[in-house]
Amino acid sequence: MALVLALAVALWGLGVVMKVPVRLRLWLIGGLWLAVVLAQLVLPSGNGLRLATGGDARPWLAIGAVAAVILGYRAALSALRARATPSGAVAPAPPAGSFRPAELDRYARHIILREIGGPGQKRLKAAKVLVVGAGGLGSPALLYLAASGVGVIGVIDADVVDNTNLQRQVIHADARIGMPKVFSAEIAMKALNPFIEVRPYHRRLDEETASSLIEDYDLVLDGTDNFDTRYLVNRVCAALGKPLIAAAITQWEGQISLYDPTHGGPCFECVFPVRPAPGMVPTCAEAGVAAPLPGVIGAMMAMEAVKQITGAGQGLQGRLMIHDALFAETRMITVRKRADCPVCGTSAG
Repeated sequence: MALVLALAVALWGLGVVMKVPVRLRLWLIGGLWLAVVLAQLVLPSGNGLRLATGGDARPWLAIGAVAAVILGYRAALSALRARATPSGAVAPAPPAGSFRPAELDRYARHIILREIGGPGQKRLKAAKVLVVGAGGLGSPALLYLAASGVGVIGVIDADVVDNTNLQRQVIHADARIGMPKVFSAEIAMKALNPFIEVRPYHRRLDEETASSLIEDYDLVLDGTDNFDTRYLVNRVCAALGKPLIAAAITQWEGQISLYDPTHGGPCFECVFPVRPAPGMVPTCAEAGVAAPLPGVIGAMMAMEAVKQITGAGQGLQGRLMIHDALFAETRMITVRKRADCPVCGTSAG
Protein backbone atom coordinates (compact mmCIF):
# COMPACT_ATOMS: atom_id res chain seq x y z
CA MET A 1 0.00 0.00 0.00
CA ALA A 2 2.88 2.36 0.82
CA LEU A 3 4.20 1.89 -2.72
CA VAL A 4 0.88 2.98 -4.25
CA LEU A 5 0.59 6.00 -1.95
CA ALA A 6 4.16 7.01 -2.83
CA LEU A 7 3.32 6.70 -6.52
CA ALA A 8 0.19 8.84 -6.03
CA VAL A 9 2.22 11.53 -4.24
CA ALA A 10 4.81 11.42 -7.05
CA LEU A 11 2.10 11.85 -9.71
CA TRP A 12 0.61 14.79 -7.84
CA GLY A 13 4.00 16.45 -7.35
CA LEU A 14 4.90 15.96 -11.03
CA GLY A 15 1.55 17.55 -11.98
CA VAL A 16 2.30 20.56 -9.78
CA VAL A 17 5.74 21.02 -11.34
CA MET A 18 4.34 20.72 -14.88
CA LYS A 19 1.36 22.99 -13.98
CA VAL A 20 -1.18 20.32 -14.88
CA PRO A 21 -4.73 21.43 -13.95
CA VAL A 22 -6.02 20.08 -10.61
CA ARG A 23 -8.94 18.34 -12.30
CA LEU A 24 -6.53 16.35 -14.54
CA ARG A 25 -4.32 15.46 -11.57
CA LEU A 26 -7.36 14.08 -9.76
CA TRP A 27 -8.24 11.98 -12.80
CA LEU A 28 -4.68 10.55 -12.82
CA ILE A 29 -4.92 9.62 -9.14
CA GLY A 30 -8.36 8.11 -9.79
CA GLY A 31 -6.93 6.06 -12.63
CA LEU A 32 -4.19 4.73 -10.35
CA TRP A 33 -6.79 3.81 -7.70
CA LEU A 34 -8.93 2.01 -10.28
CA ALA A 35 -5.92 0.04 -11.56
CA VAL A 36 -5.07 -1.09 -8.01
CA VAL A 37 -8.68 -2.16 -7.27
CA LEU A 38 -8.87 -4.10 -10.54
CA ALA A 39 -5.55 -5.80 -9.71
CA GLN A 40 -6.92 -6.87 -6.31
CA LEU A 41 -10.15 -8.18 -7.82
CA VAL A 42 -8.82 -9.89 -10.94
CA LEU A 43 -5.37 -11.26 -10.08
CA PRO A 44 -4.98 -14.49 -8.05
CA SER A 45 -4.32 -14.15 -4.31
CA GLY A 46 -0.66 -15.10 -4.54
CA ASN A 47 0.21 -12.72 -7.38
CA GLY A 48 3.21 -10.49 -6.67
CA LEU A 49 1.55 -7.29 -7.94
CA ARG A 50 -1.48 -7.92 -5.78
CA LEU A 51 0.71 -8.52 -2.71
CA ALA A 52 2.74 -5.36 -3.47
CA THR A 53 -0.46 -3.31 -3.50
CA GLY A 54 -1.82 -4.57 -0.17
CA GLY A 55 -3.25 -7.98 -1.03
CA ASP A 56 -6.83 -6.95 -0.28
CA ALA A 57 -9.31 -4.82 -2.24
CA ARG A 58 -11.39 -3.73 0.78
CA PRO A 59 -9.04 -0.97 2.11
CA TRP A 60 -8.85 0.53 -1.38
CA LEU A 61 -12.62 0.42 -1.81
CA ALA A 62 -12.95 2.18 1.55
CA ILE A 63 -10.52 4.88 0.43
CA GLY A 64 -12.50 5.27 -2.79
CA ALA A 65 -15.77 5.60 -0.88
CA VAL A 66 -14.34 8.32 1.39
CA ALA A 67 -12.92 10.20 -1.61
CA ALA A 68 -16.29 9.94 -3.41
CA VAL A 69 -18.09 11.41 -0.38
CA ILE A 70 -15.62 14.33 -0.17
CA LEU A 71 -15.77 15.09 -3.90
CA GLY A 72 -19.55 14.78 -3.92
CA TYR A 73 -19.82 17.25 -1.03
CA ARG A 74 -17.55 19.73 -2.82
CA ALA A 75 -19.58 19.39 -6.03
CA ALA A 76 -22.86 19.95 -4.20
CA LEU A 77 -21.42 23.00 -2.42
CA SER A 78 -20.21 24.46 -5.75
CA ALA A 79 -23.65 23.89 -7.29
CA LEU A 80 -25.33 25.73 -4.40
CA ARG A 81 -22.94 28.65 -4.74
CA ALA A 82 -23.55 28.81 -8.49
CA ARG A 83 -27.31 28.95 -7.91
CA ALA A 84 -26.90 31.72 -5.35
CA THR A 85 -24.66 33.82 -7.62
CA PRO A 86 -25.99 35.42 -10.85
CA SER A 87 -24.48 33.94 -14.00
CA GLY A 88 -21.27 35.70 -15.02
CA ALA A 89 -21.08 37.81 -11.84
CA VAL A 90 -17.58 38.19 -10.48
CA ALA A 91 -18.28 40.87 -7.88
CA PRO A 92 -21.18 43.00 -6.73
CA ALA A 93 -21.66 46.05 -8.93
CA PRO A 94 -20.50 49.25 -7.23
CA PRO A 95 -22.96 52.07 -6.59
CA ALA A 96 -23.63 54.31 -9.58
CA GLY A 97 -20.76 56.71 -10.21
CA SER A 98 -18.30 54.87 -7.98
CA PHE A 99 -15.31 52.78 -8.99
CA ARG A 100 -14.29 49.22 -8.29
CA PRO A 101 -10.78 48.86 -6.82
CA ALA A 102 -9.59 47.49 -10.18
CA GLU A 103 -10.91 50.62 -11.92
CA LEU A 104 -9.16 52.95 -9.48
CA ASP A 105 -5.91 51.16 -10.19
CA ARG A 106 -6.57 51.20 -13.95
CA TYR A 107 -7.30 54.93 -14.11
CA ALA A 108 -4.68 56.03 -11.54
CA ARG A 109 -2.62 57.90 -14.16
CA HIS A 110 -5.69 59.95 -15.05
CA ILE A 111 -6.70 60.57 -11.45
CA ILE A 112 -3.30 62.01 -10.49
CA LEU A 113 -3.50 64.51 -13.35
CA ARG A 114 -4.57 67.83 -11.85
CA GLU A 115 -6.70 68.66 -14.88
CA ILE A 116 -8.69 65.40 -14.68
CA GLY A 117 -8.51 63.99 -11.17
CA GLY A 118 -11.25 61.94 -9.57
CA PRO A 119 -14.10 64.25 -10.63
CA GLY A 120 -12.94 64.20 -14.26
CA GLN A 121 -12.69 60.41 -14.27
CA LYS A 122 -16.23 60.23 -12.88
CA ARG A 123 -17.39 62.44 -15.74
CA LEU A 124 -15.70 60.07 -18.20
CA LYS A 125 -17.44 57.10 -16.56
CA ALA A 126 -20.80 58.86 -16.81
CA ALA A 127 -20.28 60.02 -20.41
CA LYS A 128 -21.88 58.53 -23.50
CA VAL A 129 -19.95 59.02 -26.74
CA LEU A 130 -21.04 57.97 -30.24
CA VAL A 131 -18.37 57.27 -32.85
CA VAL A 132 -19.56 57.33 -36.46
CA GLY A 133 -17.32 54.98 -38.43
CA ALA A 134 -15.11 52.13 -37.22
CA GLY A 135 -12.46 52.59 -39.89
CA GLY A 136 -9.11 54.35 -39.93
CA LEU A 137 -10.03 57.26 -37.66
CA GLY A 138 -12.58 55.36 -35.62
CA SER A 139 -10.13 52.58 -34.76
CA PRO A 140 -7.69 54.55 -32.57
CA ALA A 141 -10.44 56.86 -31.30
CA LEU A 142 -12.51 53.91 -30.07
CA LEU A 143 -9.54 52.18 -28.44
CA TYR A 144 -8.47 55.30 -26.55
CA LEU A 145 -12.01 56.16 -25.49
CA ALA A 146 -12.29 52.63 -24.09
CA ALA A 147 -8.91 52.84 -22.39
CA SER A 148 -9.81 56.25 -20.93
CA GLY A 149 -12.85 54.81 -19.20
CA VAL A 150 -15.71 56.43 -21.14
CA GLY A 151 -18.71 54.66 -19.66
CA VAL A 152 -20.84 54.11 -22.77
CA ILE A 153 -19.38 54.05 -26.27
CA GLY A 154 -21.61 53.66 -29.31
CA VAL A 155 -20.18 52.80 -32.72
CA ILE A 156 -22.11 52.79 -35.99
CA ASP A 157 -20.78 51.38 -39.26
CA ALA A 158 -22.36 49.28 -42.02
CA ASP A 159 -19.13 47.72 -43.34
CA VAL A 160 -17.36 44.44 -42.62
CA VAL A 161 -13.64 43.96 -41.99
CA ASP A 162 -11.67 43.58 -45.21
CA ASN A 163 -8.05 42.56 -45.72
CA THR A 164 -7.25 46.00 -47.16
CA ASN A 165 -8.42 47.66 -43.91
CA LEU A 166 -5.72 46.09 -41.77
CA GLN A 167 -2.96 48.35 -43.09
CA ARG A 168 -4.30 51.16 -40.88
CA GLN A 169 -7.48 50.12 -39.02
CA VAL A 170 -5.75 48.84 -35.91
CA ILE A 171 -8.86 47.91 -33.93
CA HIS A 172 -9.52 44.96 -36.26
CA ALA A 173 -7.59 41.70 -36.74
CA ASP A 174 -6.86 39.22 -39.49
CA ALA A 175 -8.93 36.56 -37.74
CA ARG A 176 -11.99 38.85 -37.91
CA ILE A 177 -11.97 39.46 -41.69
CA GLY A 178 -15.58 39.29 -42.87
CA MET A 179 -17.00 40.26 -39.47
CA PRO A 180 -19.03 43.49 -39.20
CA LYS A 181 -16.67 46.22 -38.11
CA VAL A 182 -18.81 47.27 -35.17
CA PHE A 183 -18.67 43.77 -33.64
CA SER A 184 -14.94 43.48 -34.34
CA ALA A 185 -14.45 46.83 -32.61
CA GLU A 186 -16.59 45.71 -29.68
CA ILE A 187 -14.40 42.62 -29.18
CA ALA A 188 -11.21 44.72 -29.11
CA MET A 189 -12.67 47.39 -26.82
CA LYS A 190 -14.08 44.92 -24.29
CA ALA A 191 -10.80 43.00 -24.31
CA LEU A 192 -9.02 46.26 -23.48
CA ASN A 193 -11.50 47.45 -20.83
CA PRO A 194 -14.26 45.17 -19.49
CA PHE A 195 -15.64 47.97 -17.30
CA ILE A 196 -17.24 49.90 -20.18
CA GLU A 197 -20.46 49.41 -22.14
CA VAL A 198 -20.18 49.14 -25.92
CA ARG A 199 -23.21 49.65 -28.16
CA PRO A 200 -22.57 48.41 -31.72
CA TYR A 201 -24.91 49.52 -34.53
CA HIS A 202 -24.34 47.51 -37.70
CA ARG A 203 -26.08 49.82 -40.12
CA ARG A 204 -25.63 53.01 -42.07
CA LEU A 205 -26.51 56.31 -40.43
CA ASP A 206 -29.41 57.81 -42.36
CA GLU A 207 -31.94 60.63 -42.16
CA GLU A 208 -34.59 58.43 -40.54
CA THR A 209 -32.48 57.18 -37.61
CA ALA A 210 -29.79 59.83 -37.07
CA SER A 211 -31.73 62.07 -34.68
CA SER A 212 -33.06 59.31 -32.43
CA LEU A 213 -29.59 57.73 -32.22
CA ILE A 214 -27.52 60.87 -31.63
CA GLU A 215 -30.01 62.23 -29.10
CA ASP A 216 -28.97 59.51 -26.64
CA TYR A 217 -25.31 60.60 -26.57
CA ASP A 218 -23.41 63.50 -25.02
CA LEU A 219 -20.72 63.84 -27.68
CA VAL A 220 -20.26 62.63 -31.26
CA LEU A 221 -17.03 61.78 -33.08
CA ASP A 222 -17.24 61.62 -36.87
CA GLY A 223 -14.48 59.88 -38.79
CA THR A 224 -16.42 58.89 -41.88
CA ASP A 225 -15.08 59.10 -45.42
CA ASN A 226 -18.10 60.46 -47.29
CA PHE A 227 -19.56 63.94 -47.35
CA ASP A 228 -23.22 62.91 -47.18
CA THR A 229 -22.70 61.39 -43.75
CA ARG A 230 -20.50 64.27 -42.56
CA TYR A 231 -23.11 66.90 -43.40
CA LEU A 232 -25.92 64.75 -41.97
CA VAL A 233 -24.09 64.25 -38.66
CA ASN A 234 -23.35 67.98 -38.47
CA ARG A 235 -26.98 68.97 -39.10
CA VAL A 236 -28.32 66.61 -36.46
CA CYS A 237 -25.69 67.53 -33.86
CA ALA A 238 -26.36 71.25 -34.40
CA ALA A 239 -30.11 70.73 -34.11
CA LEU A 240 -29.78 68.69 -30.90
CA GLY A 241 -27.06 70.85 -29.35
CA LYS A 242 -24.51 68.04 -29.29
CA PRO A 243 -20.81 68.89 -29.65
CA LEU A 244 -19.16 67.24 -32.65
CA ILE A 245 -15.51 66.32 -33.12
CA ALA A 246 -14.95 65.71 -36.83
CA ALA A 247 -11.76 64.75 -38.63
CA ALA A 248 -10.66 63.70 -42.10
CA ILE A 249 -7.52 62.26 -43.67
CA THR A 250 -6.03 61.73 -47.10
CA GLN A 251 -2.58 60.55 -48.20
CA TRP A 252 -0.24 62.34 -45.71
CA GLU A 253 -2.54 65.03 -44.34
CA GLY A 254 -5.26 65.14 -41.70
CA GLN A 255 -7.49 67.77 -40.15
CA ILE A 256 -9.60 67.96 -37.00
CA SER A 257 -11.82 70.43 -35.17
CA LEU A 258 -14.58 70.67 -32.57
CA TYR A 259 -17.90 71.99 -33.86
CA ASP A 260 -20.30 73.28 -31.21
CA PRO A 261 -22.57 76.10 -32.42
CA THR A 262 -24.72 75.83 -29.28
CA HIS A 263 -21.79 77.28 -27.31
CA GLY A 264 -20.77 79.93 -29.82
CA GLY A 265 -18.51 77.95 -32.13
CA PRO A 266 -19.01 77.23 -35.82
CA CYS A 267 -20.60 74.08 -37.15
CA PHE A 268 -18.97 71.93 -39.82
CA GLU A 269 -20.97 73.61 -42.58
CA CYS A 270 -19.81 77.04 -41.41
CA VAL A 271 -16.26 75.98 -42.19
CA PHE A 272 -17.03 73.87 -45.27
CA PRO A 273 -20.17 75.45 -46.80
CA VAL A 274 -19.69 73.94 -50.25
CA ARG A 275 -19.16 70.26 -50.89
CA PRO A 276 -16.30 69.42 -53.22
CA ALA A 277 -17.35 68.44 -56.71
CA PRO A 278 -17.48 64.67 -57.31
CA GLY A 279 -13.99 63.31 -57.87
CA MET A 280 -12.22 66.39 -56.50
CA VAL A 281 -11.44 64.75 -53.16
CA PRO A 282 -10.30 61.16 -53.79
CA THR A 283 -10.90 58.50 -51.17
CA CYS A 284 -8.12 56.65 -49.38
CA ALA A 285 -8.69 53.73 -51.74
CA GLU A 286 -8.12 56.02 -54.71
CA ALA A 287 -5.31 58.24 -53.41
CA GLY A 288 -3.70 56.07 -50.71
CA VAL A 289 -2.98 56.90 -47.10
CA ALA A 290 0.06 56.48 -44.84
CA ALA A 291 -0.71 53.78 -42.27
CA PRO A 292 0.10 55.73 -39.06
CA LEU A 293 -1.73 58.91 -40.16
CA PRO A 294 -5.23 57.82 -39.06
CA GLY A 295 -3.65 56.73 -35.79
CA VAL A 296 -2.28 60.23 -35.24
CA ILE A 297 -5.52 62.03 -36.10
CA GLY A 298 -7.78 59.42 -34.50
CA ALA A 299 -5.82 59.66 -31.24
CA MET A 300 -6.26 63.44 -31.41
CA MET A 301 -10.01 62.89 -31.70
CA ALA A 302 -10.00 60.81 -28.52
CA MET A 303 -7.81 63.38 -26.77
CA GLU A 304 -10.21 66.18 -27.67
CA ALA A 305 -13.10 64.03 -26.46
CA VAL A 306 -11.44 63.47 -23.08
CA LYS A 307 -10.80 67.22 -22.77
CA GLN A 308 -14.35 68.08 -23.78
CA ILE A 309 -15.83 65.68 -21.23
CA THR A 310 -13.56 66.60 -18.33
CA GLY A 311 -13.17 70.31 -19.08
CA ALA A 312 -9.40 70.01 -19.18
CA GLY A 313 -7.26 72.44 -21.18
CA GLN A 314 -8.31 74.27 -24.33
CA GLY A 315 -10.28 72.43 -27.00
CA LEU A 316 -10.40 72.95 -30.74
CA GLN A 317 -13.61 74.97 -30.87
CA GLY A 318 -13.02 77.81 -33.32
CA ARG A 319 -9.77 76.29 -34.52
CA LEU A 320 -9.07 73.88 -37.37
CA MET A 321 -5.89 71.86 -36.91
CA ILE A 322 -4.18 70.65 -40.08
CA HIS A 323 -1.41 68.09 -39.72
CA ASP A 324 1.04 67.42 -42.57
CA ALA A 325 2.75 64.16 -41.67
CA LEU A 326 5.02 64.15 -44.71
CA PHE A 327 6.83 67.28 -43.56
CA ALA A 328 6.02 66.98 -39.83
CA GLU A 329 4.19 70.31 -39.76
CA THR A 330 1.01 71.26 -37.90
CA ARG A 331 -0.92 74.46 -38.61
CA MET A 332 -3.80 76.04 -36.74
CA ILE A 333 -6.45 78.02 -38.62
CA THR A 334 -9.03 80.18 -36.85
CA VAL A 335 -12.58 79.40 -37.97
CA ARG A 336 -15.74 81.32 -37.11
CA LYS A 337 -19.47 80.87 -37.09
CA ARG A 338 -21.23 82.26 -40.18
CA ALA A 339 -24.42 84.24 -39.75
CA ASP A 340 -25.70 82.96 -43.11
CA CYS A 341 -25.00 79.28 -42.35
CA PRO A 342 -28.11 77.27 -43.28
CA VAL A 343 -27.49 74.91 -40.35
CA CYS A 344 -26.67 77.16 -37.39
CA GLY A 345 -26.86 80.75 -38.68
CA THR A 346 -29.40 83.37 -37.65
CA SER A 347 -31.66 82.41 -40.55
CA ALA A 348 -31.41 78.65 -39.93
CA GLY A 349 -34.61 76.75 -39.21
